[in-house]
Amino acid sequence: METVIVLLTRDLRVHDHPALAEACARARSVVPLFVQDPAIRARGRQRFLNEALQDLRASLRERGGDLVVRRGDPVEETMRLAAELGAEAVFTSADVSAYARRRERRLAEACAAHRLLLRLFPGVTVVPPGALQPTGGDHYRVFTPYWRAWSGAARRPVLPAPDAVSLAPGVEPGELPPPGPPHGMLPGGETAGRGRLEHWLAHGLAGYAEGHDDLPRERTSMLSPYLRFGCVSPSEVAARAEGRHGGDAFVRQICWRDFYYQVALAFPDLPRRDYRERQVDWNDDGEAAQAWREGRTGLPIVDAGMRQLAAEGWMHNRARLITGSYLTRRLKVHWRIGGEHFADLLLDADIPDNWGNWQWVAGTGNDTRPNRVLNPVRQAKKFDPDGEYVRRYVPELAGLPAEAVHEPWKLPRPVPGYPAPLVALDNG
Repeated sequence: METVIVLLTRDLRVHDHPALAEACARARSVVPLFVQDPAIRARGRQRFLNEALQDLRASLRERGGDLVVRRGDPVEETMRLAAELGAEAVFTSADVSAYARRRERRLAEACAAHRLLLRLFPGVTVVPPGALQPTGGDHYRVFTPYWRAWSGAARRPVLPAPDAVSLAPGVEPGELPPPGPPHGMLPGGETAGRGRLEHWLAHGLAGYAEGHDDLPRERTSMLSPYLRFGCVSPSEVAARAEGRHGGDAFVRQICWRDFYYQVALAFPDLPRRDYRERQVDWNDDGEAAQAWREGRTGLPIVDAGMRQLAAEGWMHNRARLITGSYLTRRLKVHWRIGGEHFADLLLDADIPDNWGNWQWVAGTGNDTRPNRVLNPVRQAKKFDPDGEYVRRYVPELAGLPAEAVHEPWKLPRPVPGYPAPLVALDNG
């Protein structure tokens, strides 16, 4: 083929990019295109996204190509560019959200009308979301059987970055979006993501199984924002971790990500409707929800997690479970309220993971124990025994000893400036 457009969405990398690799192998000219879609809010992730786009443009220019940037409806802009260049095909990575699937259907209709070849490629997950199905069902509803099937599934090979990308002559690359306001502590882009992956494999992976719940020392990879934007390939991450000390426990978490993608493919209403029907009298108390958002619940471990989220665009996974369980099980606030707040602030929030995990913690999702309730004080004492995590993010409690920092309401006098608990905690 003469010219192929590679429409980029959540796959902002050059390494292990099936659509880009195939285009470079099949076409004389390759046009990597990213369309800034006004219908999609980047929320707190704008700066991370912009840095990822800048990094991708630099990588493509090193290979003789460029990143073409447009703003508008992605289907209309792709068709407009295809007409300008006389392109013969559009390659893109398949995705699972309801919006992404509508975009793919519209793109298929437009390509058919303009006699363009459209090809959808894997790359967003390790195993394609629809590839594994249980006997008599369209998707796996429980993780453990999925993990067994996933572990034995055939994998595509991890692909190298193309040596050269030949951009079509005369195409105007377009301007990258300006940097967004500072938010979060992680820099965006494939270069940063690959650097973090290398460091994690060399220095962090071996201790993952026993240390991933350690709240104060953050012994997790922090690769999830890079996976969310496709700055690193989930297939490469899994392939390079497997077989190493600590690798099995870590790869299991990559499988959880794939699990929720196949759930979202089968149940597009995951962000809006209970996956598992559950009768709950949800609390409409907006003040309680706002206190939770602000980290002013009076429960130190919850407040520490929520303040970490606000400050860094990130929250330790164990803290996510604790804060989510507290909101839905103790305050009885609907999981959609929590999910929206996480979607606003988390660098790594994407639809399958965010909403699948919120439904899990609320008992409406894929948990085989839907009545599970985490005791936040017990969790705090187990995973932050010295109170270091709490003191880091709740300075009002910085002077308290370890035996008091998780239960300040038991002290003889209130801590100045710190609120009383919103609800009393039993021993459950």
